[in-house]
Amino acid sequence: MSLMRNVLLAASTNPWLRDHATKTAFVRRSVARFMPGEQIEDALRAAHELKAQGITTILTKLGENLANVEEAEEVTLHYLDVLDRVAASGLDAHVSVKPTQLGLDLDLALCERNLDRLVERAEARKNFLWIDMESSPYVDSTIALFKRTRAKTARIGIALQAYLYRTAQDVESLVPLGSAIRIVKGAYLEPPAVAYPNKPDVDENFYKLCTRLLAEDARQAGGLLHIATHDTALADRLLAYIAEHKVPASAYELAMLYGIQRGQQARLAREGRRLRVLISYGEYWFPWYMRRLAERPANVWFVVRTMFG
Repeated sequence: MSLMRNVLLAASTNPWLRDHATKTAFVRRSVARFMPGEQIEDALRAAHELKAQGITTILTKLGENLANVEEAEEVTLHYLDVLDRVAASGLDAHVSVKPTQLGLDLDLALCERNLDRLVERAEARKNFLWIDMESSPYVDSTIALFKRTRAKTARIGIALQAYLYRTAQDVESLVPLGSAIRIVKGAYLEPPAVAYPNKPDVDENFYKLCTRLLAEDARQAGGLLHIATHDTALADRLLAYIAEHKVPASAYELAMLYGIQRGQQARLAREGRRLRVLISYGEYWFPWYMRRLAERPANVWFVVRTMFG
């Protein structure tokens, strides 16, 4: 991966830089491109705006690696409220949560209980819960959480990262379960021992993982694929595969991030594509923001343009 990407990903974990950058006016202005605000009300407003364009959404509160049980309880209560608000609003908006937000670093049983509470509420509200994937040390525990929960309900999905060598094997273990899987490229700083260091290899693995999840046996098992990329060439390649193999629209959704390639999002919606946009919000946005910058050099240039106003 590029030097710029590695620098940005390293910066995402720097507490001093986080504390200072989040107080800087131009950084706060530039981050507004990627998130509508820090409060759930901001995210719901954005979801309504996208609904008017025919675009469905996923809502996620930023933050990870919580320090105590009280914080995990606070996050769990927040998401329970979000599920209630979504149901009351008439939005088609899923919820996505990181296991460390629910207490995974503190106590596995606590995390499981909190996840069960969210799944029960999602069932009651006829909604859907996604488990987000974090850095590579959390993959085994996150997949175990998903498998445990998938045995109870179909209203749960998981994100898997294409830059990890292991993901093809993980996909094979999940296909028989009829899993909803969001394939992302991956946005953490990982060593070359566990992740592809070169972008073309990540792109090719992304394509292979997606086509595997679009195969007949995966579809027959009840799987759903989220194609989560802003790489138009890669997305077009997969859409060509879908057309050639007559994959039904019910088997996949395109997934993008709020504020990135808005023109492309609008075009896909006009074409009648199933598109779900992830809306992030919350006060703990700096690590997530730096990972967004690391994904595409164009994002860095946007910040530079904002700085010089």
